[in-house]
Amino acid sequence: MSEATGTSPVVMVTGAAGNLGSAVVRELAANGTRLVCVEHNSEALEKLADSLPESSEILLIGGMDLADLTSCQEAVEKTLARFGRLDALANTVGGFQTGPVDETGVHQWDQLFHMNARTAYAISAAVLKPMQQAGYGRIVHVAAAPGLKAGANQAAYAASKGAVIRLTEAIAAENRDKRITANCILPGTIDTPQNRSAMPNAKTNSWVQPTDIAKLIGFLISPAGGIVTGAAIPATGRI
Repeated sequence: MSEATGTSPVVMVTGAAGNLGSAVVRELAANGTRLVCVEHNSEALEKLADSLPESSEILLIGGMDLADLTSCQEAVEKTLARFGRLDALANTVGGFQTGPVDETGVHQWDQLFHMNARTAYAISAAVLKPMQQAGYGRIVHVAAAPGLKAGANQAAYAASKGAVIRLTEAIAAENRDKRITANCILPGTIDTPQNRSAMPNAKTNSWVQPTDIAKLIGFLISPAGGIVTGAAIPATGRI
């Protein structure tokens, strides 16, 4: 990723053991990327690491609260201690809930902002420092289409994902002259075991495959991806 050194890039993937995160990790590992895999579930993280090629260079950081700025800073410090650099962040962490706007929904509002917006802000703030010092970086967040326009029972979820989109735009504007890009992806329904179980009667032909989103993230964090910044990119499935 660094044109100057020609060495393999170092990419931090948050939510690394999740359905999307693990697809991103496998896509990047197959290309020789050096990986920092961040995950709250340490056991799932170990299983993911065992499934990767033996040649993979991986730093595992488990049991982490991504909403805690100090924890995010410590993860970045561990990354720099291991690899000496941090080229890109692929943040796949987030949560989903629905509910109407009423007196019982305040807790959901706070919870989703904590899971979606605060996590994105904290990890962005932590990774930006070394990227700014290096004069190079790529940041990709996973948002959602309701972040652009909410539907019924989506107030908290849509607002929290909207915050991720606005955060991404601000990062892009603030760091354009530092060769740091920031973009977010707005997936359609992702084809996961959980979604198939929750929607057993749904037509899944147009659902988004995690591997396809992983390839899109791979492009955005590559040197060629530098032509795109500040974008909210729909990835709503095959047509």
